[in-house]
Amino acid sequence: MLFEKNFKLEQLEVQEDIIINFRHNDNYGKKPLLLLHGFPQTHVMWHHIANELNLNYHIVCPDLRGYGDSSKPNSKDESHELYSKKNMSKDIITLMKHLGYDKFFAAGHDRGARVLHRMTKDYSSMIEKACMLDIVPTDYMFKNTNQDFATGYYHWYFLIQPNDLPENMIAGNPKYYLMEKLFRWSANNSTFKKEAVDEYIRCFKTYEDIHATCEDYRAAATIDLEDDEKDLSKKIEMPLLVLWGAQGFIEKTYDVVDVWKQYASNIEGKSLDCGHFLAEESATQVIEEFRKFFK
Repeated sequence: MLFEKNFKLEQLEVQEDIIINFRHNDNYGKKPLLLLHGFPQTHVMWHHIANELNLNYHIVCPDLRGYGDSSKPNSKDESHELYSKKNMSKDIITLMKHLGYDKFFAAGHDRGARVLHRMTKDYSSMIEKACMLDIVPTDYMFKNTNQDFATGYYHWYFLIQPNDLPENMIAGNPKYYLMEKLFRWSANNSTFKKEAVDEYIRCFKTYEDIHATCEDYRAAATIDLEDDEKDLSKKIEMPLLVLWGAQGFIEKTYDVVDVWKQYASNIEGKSLDCGHFLAEESATQVIEEFRKFFK
């Protein structure tokens, strides 16, 4: 069992025909801590963190729209609005309000951090503190593209291709594609629990699963950039912690804190001794940083 017994799975219709699957420990009376996962994973990636912090917070771990057991709407709209970070943020805000919260702590990894970045702008009054794991802003990455970026993050350009090209190519062997990403981006391949990997594979095997994740990336390269451009001058005002893997692409490519200072007013950050998947590769360090920051 990946999660302690008091964690329960629920589902909520957050928008018309959009169901969000989430796990939480029902720990009302404690500070709420929202944890958002990344690609190509599900909420299960937080199992170490959730279990260790079980008694300290009301922990809420949703599957983002398009991932896990949440809804995966079939989008053929060239704007890719169904998978905009604005819509994905709205899903999560509706969930947190349903649970009774108008203020909470939040952390996001990878795609979840990009959703959280949008939330810090659209719902700034609700987020007391935010933590971004292993990203710099989407806007910055696209505007500062070079060969290293195009090579290390080739999937940003592959997954956005039209005409169902990436869907059909990945569908030939989705398990291989997912495992290649886990192994390529981690510093220690043995870090992943088999039960967690089995969940990632289960939720990334159908054409529908693959299409949804491609749409997430297509939105990032289109409507999300348009939304970002509209409020580039609007800095994140709440305390922001950025963490990244010392052995990963982000460390090798960016001065992470310096980049985030262009987008946030109150920031601290550090690298951890791991690759991309901090919550699984370096759970003890992440837990320590969360305990210090989210109080």
